[in-house]
Amino acid sequence: MSTEHKPKPLPFVANFAAGAIAGISEILTFYPLGERQVKTRMQLETGKSQHGLVGTLRGIVKQEGVGRLYRGLVPPLLLEAPKRAVKFAANDFWGKTYMNVYGESKMTQNLSILTGCSAGATESFVVVPFELVKIKLQDKTSTYKGPMDVVKQVIRRDGLLGLYAGMESTFWRHVYWNGGYFGCIYQVKELLPKPETQQAQLFNNFVSGAIGGFAGTVLNTPFDVVKSRIQGTEKVPGVVPKYNWTYPALVTIAREEGVAALYKGFVPKVLRLAPGGGVLLLVVEFTLGVFRQVLGPPYI
Repeated sequence: MSTEHKPKPLPFVANFAAGAIAGISEILTFYPLGERQVKTRMQLETGKSQHGLVGTLRGIVKQEGVGRLYRGLVPPLLLEAPKRAVKFAANDFWGKTYMNVYGESKMTQNLSILTGCSAGATESFVVVPFELVKIKLQDKTSTYKGPMDVVKQVIRRDGLLGLYAGMESTFWRHVYWNGGYFGCIYQVKELLPKPETQQAQLFNNFVSGAIGGFAGTVLNTPFDVVKSRIQGTEKVPGVVPKYNWTYPALVTIAREEGVAALYKGFVPKVLRLAPGGGVLLLVVEFTLGVFRQVLGPPYI
């Protein structure tokens, strides 16, 4: 069969740009909900007490003011463009690579999961310093003046590598989220009716992305809790941190606080990342469609 009219894959830079645009769109849409602030505060709580989403939100506003919900906004804004850009560009890169390695002409369920995990691993190396700054600023005991103050003090105290505290836990968090996200997107798209219009295509993208975001959040929340604990702990010379490595920390939290503690912050997290995952995929696919129209043949 002739492949003369088969669209050519878009270049790496197009996927990178689409991911960046989607990331900015997602953070501007959902940050006002306070998920990042509330979720992190819930995860940093130790012990068996649970204040819940509403209680934590009410406590922050009452004790620290509404403005506290927006503290730490600058790092996510600076992070989302490169983070999402790397996510979708890496997913595209690894997808093409694995299909070539395994001799597949199109994506399969197993390859979509493997591709997502690989994209998450790639993404994790970009996000660690930004996540560290965010966690330090959002801790209720924080005395830092702002993002640059966090960076200066961490480097002064722990050296440049101090900005990569929590690298291992961040790695696992992103591997599991992206594996669940992209793996579910593939499966859900296969189950949904084939879209006949552009509106139907956008709807399918949103639904599959939202379900993927939910699945990724279910899988990665325990690793997110551990990451928050590791990055939120100030290092004391000569003292071994209580939370240091991911899997031992999971066991410690479950033993001391109960298994439910591994899902602290799940509600605000999933309230953003489920619809947020839908928005991400919708914006990415829409933006890639615009690029195809602008670039013209052979991309359409």
